[in-house]
Amino acid sequence: MQSDNVKKGMQQAPHRSLFHALGVTMEEMDKPLVGIVSSYNEIVPGHMNIDKIVNAVKLGVAEAGGFPVVFPAIAVCDGIAMGHIGMKYSLVTRDLIADSTEAMAIAHQFDALVMVPNCDKNVPGLLMAAARVNIPTVFVSGGPMLAGHVGNRKRSLSSMFEAVGANAAGKMTDEEVRVYEENVCPTCGSCSGMYTANSMNCLTEAIGMGLRGNGTIPAVYSDRLILAKHAGMAVMDMYRKNIRPRDIMTKESIINALTVDMALGCSTNTMLHLPAIAHEIGFDFDISYANPISEKTPNLTHLAPAGDAYMEDLNEAGGIYAVMNELKEAGLLNLDCMTVYGKTIGQCIDGAINKNPQVIRPLDNPFSKDGGLAVLKGNLAPDGCVVKRSAVSPEMMVNKGRARVFDSEEDAIYAIKDGEIVAGDVVVIRYEGPKGGPGMREMLNPTSAIMGMGLGNSVALITDGRFSGASRGASIGHVSPEAAVGGPIALVEEGDMISIDIPNMKLELDISNEEMEKRRKAWSPREPKVTNGYLARYASMVTSGARGAVLEVPKS
Repeated sequence: MQSDNVKKGMQQAPHRSLFHALGVTMEEMDKPLVGIVSSYNEIVPGHMNIDKIVNAVKLGVAEAGGFPVVFPAIAVCDGIAMGHIGMKYSLVTRDLIADSTEAMAIAHQFDALVMVPNCDKNVPGLLMAAARVNIPTVFVSGGPMLAGHVGNRKRSLSSMFEAVGANAAGKMTDEEVRVYEENVCPTCGSCSGMYTANSMNCLTEAIGMGLRGNGTIPAVYSDRLILAKHAGMAVMDMYRKNIRPRDIMTKESIINALTVDMALGCSTNTMLHLPAIAHEIGFDFDISYANPISEKTPNLTHLAPAGDAYMEDLNEAGGIYAVMNELKEAGLLNLDCMTVYGKTIGQCIDGAINKNPQVIRPLDNPFSKDGGLAVLKGNLAPDGCVVKRSAVSPEMMVNKGRARVFDSEEDAIYAIKDGEIVAGDVVVIRYEGPKGGPGMREMLNPTSAIMGMGLGNSVALITDGRFSGASRGASIGHVSPEAAVGGPIALVEEGDMISIDIPNMKLELDISNEEMEKRRKAWSPREPKVTNGYLARYASMVTSGARGAVLEVPKS
């Protein structure tokens, strides 16, 4: 046992005295030491039930012969952090979570880990840590929220943000907004659409690191507690068989996850997190991989914000394994990838039934023949940018419009809500990238304002920042290189014409090469928005959004 380094022998007597101070018995010290990484806190709705999940995991670990010990991971609620300086601290926590978990796991010589995340950055951060530490590890999330109801229709957080936009446009009264406010988020759990948290929890199943149902069993269902107990048992089985994260997280399993991503129509943030996870196993993930996979992978689900189905509906329809079984029939998955069950993914998904072909479309009746995400390139985004095309209206798939340029999210929101943005405009929000933000804020407020004001079929939004999984419409993010390093988005001027061609994966600024070069020579870097603290250190180390915004030590 690795934990013998802190438990066995005369030299470890001081260590054992500290275990004694914790009330640990000698019998417990003879068992494998299993760390349970708990993202529980009282500020994130997706995490408020995690204490119960953790207790269930502890029971499972103990029943299977392990000694469970809990330690924490931080979590930011993106919804609460949205639209103000707090959002600068969202993406950056992914690396804090990975780093702190690595530190705790190695410092205390755990033999195995059970990760209990839920929301946006916790899942990828802990997957990154699992790859680094590489001891037997299982994931079990806190689970998705149930959809709310307004009138006789299911609603979710994206509906809430769009209601604010409708109110600004005079299309919804304060009282009507209050009804949404009190009803769209009715339970604990990660918000109920195919937003980033649920996208990543679903992809954890696809990549092989979570048990069946990890992404879809609602937070308030007792099945979630049963799943947690089984996760505790599973990690002990992995320990005995010496199955480790790098046996599971391979290039092939990450490509499987990207394929499932396309079928589900996941959040564009997966195109930041999958490259970052791949980076930890030494796989140089180019976001352009998305397009050839998308071209052959049908989009089989339209969950909110793309459609009217929710996570509970996907769960009842058979969940991620049912989606994967559809993809298996088309030969789109590598079935030999290992999972936390100690079986291949092909063995795991065999026999998974699609119980609702309206929620999970069969291969012969997809929502679209290609996948939910697309990577666009062109002179405005030479290194690429990302759009959730499954949530773009047909009218906006090919579009040309006048640039309305803003150097911060706040300036854009003021203009949208003041009625300055009109049909045919292309809103450009820059200096919000990984370095320029710093922190690459999500732009749910401006996208929701555009939708709520009835401009979703006539106005596009382009940014070097990113979008919430709750955003919909022609929302094109991760434009790389970003403005802060002199990318072409920094050179756009008010009134320039921008051409968007999603089917042909193109994003172009309609100016000559000579004019582009003239503007490039005239451009000079902006003063950093933040000069001290963690954000300043982050800005000095973070790479491009096209590389997953991973951190690297600056070259001297």
